[in-house]
Amino acid sequence: MRADLVLGIDLSTTAAKAAAFDVQGRLHAAGRAPLSLARPAPERFEQDPRDWWAALCQAVAGVTAAVDPGRIAGLSIAHQRETFACLGPDGEPLRPAMLWLDGRARGHLGALIDRIGQDRLRALSGKAADFGPALPKIAWLASEEPETHRRTALFCDVQAYLVQALTGRARTSWASADPLALFDIGAHRWSEELCAAAGITPDRLPEALPPGAPLGAVSAAAAAATGLREGTPVLAGGGDGQMAGLGVDALDPRRAYLNLGTAVVFGVFSPEPRQDPAWRTMTSASGRGYVLESSLRSGALLSDWYLRRQLGVDPRDGAAMAALEAEAASLPPGSGGLLLLPYWEGAMNPHWDPDARGAILGLTDAHGRGHVYRALIEGVALEQALVLDLMRGAAGIEVAEFAAVGGVAASDLWCAVMADATGVAIQRSETVEAACLGAAMCAAAGAGLAGSIEAAAKAMRGSATATFHPDPARRERYAALLGIYRDMYPQLSGLLRRLSAFTRA
Repeated sequence: MRADLVLGIDLSTTAAKAAAFDVQGRLHAAGRAPLSLARPAPERFEQDPRDWWAALCQAVAGVTAAVDPGRIAGLSIAHQRETFACLGPDGEPLRPAMLWLDGRARGHLGALIDRIGQDRLRALSGKAADFGPALPKIAWLASEEPETHRRTALFCDVQAYLVQALTGRARTSWASADPLALFDIGAHRWSEELCAAAGITPDRLPEALPPGAPLGAVSAAAAAATGLREGTPVLAGGGDGQMAGLGVDALDPRRAYLNLGTAVVFGVFSPEPRQDPAWRTMTSASGRGYVLESSLRSGALLSDWYLRRQLGVDPRDGAAMAALEAEAASLPPGSGGLLLLPYWEGAMNPHWDPDARGAILGLTDAHGRGHVYRALIEGVALEQALVLDLMRGAAGIEVAEFAAVGGVAASDLWCAVMADATGVAIQRSETVEAACLGAAMCAAAGAGLAGSIEAAAKAMRGSATATFHPDPARRERYAALLGIYRDMYPQLSGLLRRLSAFTRA
């Protein structure tokens, strides 16, 4: 039987997803399994790495039950970025994995900046000092859990852990190593200087190879657990952000990806690793070039917080959501004088302030739930507009279109506000699981079904199901509102720092 399919796997924060595609990007089978998230203390987010493997097995089994595993020419993995596991000499976890959302290391950022230097950290890793990557958390382990730090034989990203479970050897890709802030993105290797700041050496990290490179083959034990054919090639994938961008073929500076998920992330391709505090610089999932990326931790996470915890509305309730969105859509830009700062989980670019928090300005007794919901969407959209303006000024970048993916991309209101606020057309992609598709593109190239990752992206990307163009009148209003929004964080930052200090006292 001819192997004519590739398998893309996405191990995200809340679920494992697997999907089999052909080389035209048509979906043939899919599987899914939920993942739980532990919050053992304030600012701490953890998962058991063994749950990643169990969820992957369940999701992949859903695919292999629907298609002959002999048809799968290869597989590749996308995954939640910055998250890492601590493995002992036997390859087993020594403690729960610390997730990208985990903020326990914020107190170590100052010492790291003093040791490395902010400019040097950005020049090597493309990242600013932030609590998300593994670098400050491994430094936290050295201080707070020194025995775990000492006994850890391998600090590995999600892909490396799953590749070990599939093949018996922990290996990863440039696009997975890069988000940990321990990787020299110019030289494409682990940085001895950055590793030293975390108290480790590069030999305690997995081997990192280009996206699409062979990492090993599915073992007999993994085949039995997943239903895959023993010997199926495992090809290097990458972090879910870069993989989602690849899945919509955002490999041209004028076509950017916009992931409207738990976090809101947009990325613009760059042939060179341009550096600026307004963004973080990532390696491209194609293995060539870079991605200038903006990330707001509270995207759909913020929407979910408001809907579930404040309104008691289930986002899956179609009738309730239609009513709320109709209320919000009937309002003009500015939500009747409300302006929301969407930093519920701190601020990444452009401010890099872990003490930043959310705020709603302008509330009166005339405002209702529709006003607040629209202000929430507008706050997220204005943040994207702010960073896009900074990119235009610092790098001369002119984005012509956003390919939108992620849960709230299904909302016409979210897409329309995004278009009006940024001045960029929003194309809603038909690709439901963009990270899975991006991983499948890496697998197609690595397994020899496509000449290159770029060729796979052209052949397999889906089309747009709808396009939202900026409305000139609303665009003018949002441009005026952006002038106020731009001043909101600078005016509040001092108060937020004082409030944070008061809370910790």
